[in-house]
Amino acid sequence: MAFSDVGLPGEVPWKKMSAEELESQYCPSQWGVRLRAEEALRTYSQIGIEATRRARATRKSLLHVPYGDGEGEKLDIYFPDEAAEALPFFLFFHGGYWQSGSKDESAFMVDPLTAQGVAVVIVAYDIAPKGTLDQMVDQVTRSVAFVQKRYPSNEGIYLCGHSAGAHLAAMMLLANWTKHGVTPNLKGFFLMSGVFDLEPIMYTSQNVALQLTLEDAQRNSPQLKVAQVQPVDPTCRVLVVVGQFDSPEFHRQSWEFYQTLCQGEWKASFEQLHDMDHFEIVENLTQKDNVLTQIILKTIFQ
Repeated sequence: MAFSDVGLPGEVPWKKMSAEELESQYCPSQWGVRLRAEEALRTYSQIGIEATRRARATRKSLLHVPYGDGEGEKLDIYFPDEAAEALPFFLFFHGGYWQSGSKDESAFMVDPLTAQGVAVVIVAYDIAPKGTLDQMVDQVTRSVAFVQKRYPSNEGIYLCGHSAGAHLAAMMLLANWTKHGVTPNLKGFFLMSGVFDLEPIMYTSQNVALQLTLEDAQRNSPQLKVAQVQPVDPTCRVLVVVGQFDSPEFHRQSWEFYQTLCQGEWKASFEQLHDMDHFEIVENLTQKDNVLTQIILKTIFQ
């Protein structure tokens, strides 16, 4: 599929790129400065597996809780040691280009957040090719509604996603909660190195599994829609985060989404994390003194 003839010439930078350059721009592991691509991916997986093993061994938890009837519709809930009637809930949606990754290796931030009194929920969804993007968005929407219904006295629900997970979290800004019979108490979004306009993904190898059409991409692109949506709660904060060593296209996606949020009525902010690549942003959430961990805690307990 050629992309050079899509849209107006010069409309956006990616449409001027060769197929090879576009592929590289949307291959985050190629842009790290400390590790080669395969090693970066292996390290990311190892840190996630170890963090999840530690969280399950040391934290009070409810594992593999069904939020729907589908086999893949499960979530893990990790609780602070101190019992409380009302807790803030932090929901995390893993990355993996909508076709890899698992809740069972994504509990990066459980230790530092539960230690400060935050319940952490790691959500599974049916990745491609089993799940379509529309199905994933629906599953994530239902997982948020499930947490609200199960814990109606929560002190705020905070959604966080990394990479493809940041896209799924951002789609919750557009959700129609009426059909789910509940309005979640959404107080904050943390969108880490996300993709918010999906059209360029159509012209990369990632689309072999996703099989996105232009209509699919546009329907599921929060970049195209979020400025027209009114926040349910005008105090809800949206933090868009990108790593210094993310690719130029990932930088553009995050910056333009932040600008679009600002054009609407969203309480948005933007953060470029110094000396971090695409994977280190989430890997470092295992550390209580990490800059983003501290931003998340300050946002929750402001």
